[in-house]
Amino acid sequence: MFRDSYRYILSSAEKALDNVKDESVEEAINIILKSRQIFVYGSGRSGLVGKFFAMRLVQLGLVSYFVGETITPIVKKGDCVVLISNTGRTKSTLLAASIVRNIGVHLIAITADADSPLAHRADVVITVAPENTDKNLAPLGTLFEISTVILLDSIIAEIMLRTGQSEEDLRRRHAIWV
Repeated sequence: MFRDSYRYILSSAEKALDNVKDESVEEAINIILKSRQIFVYGSGRSGLVGKFFAMRLVQLGLVSYFVGETITPIVKKGDCVVLISNTGRTKSTLLAASIVRNIGVHLIAITADADSPLAHRADVVITVAPENTDKNLAPLGTLFEISTVILLDSIIAEIMLRTGQSEEDLRRRHAIWV
């Protein structure tokens, strides 16, 4: 079962990511690079994925926070918010989206449902929609979460390229090396 599961997860993630629209990724990267601060949020395991991304943004030298942490400042014009939700219907994520819309900052949504309430509130929607035909090999939101980790780490690689940074540059900002 173990080998069947990881092979299924990897192939499903690859298929899902092959269907992500390059234009959406490009637009999201441009917004991130122009933003004063980047705020990231997701609930549950999507939140853990978001924390991975926020950490890498900091290691890139960008100002990034995960929403809900005690040191997270308020969102202001000139900032962007990245919200992650498989269903696009998670209540806490939709509340964050509503607040963001009222402030007028850029909202990037990463969801499996391009027709979800979250997607309708976003400026940019990156749809990561893996087909899960075998729930025993990848239960609950596993395929979305794994695919989104890969997507966001790939975005980090693109930002590294565009900003002329190397792994050594990121390492110098890595808390464990300080």
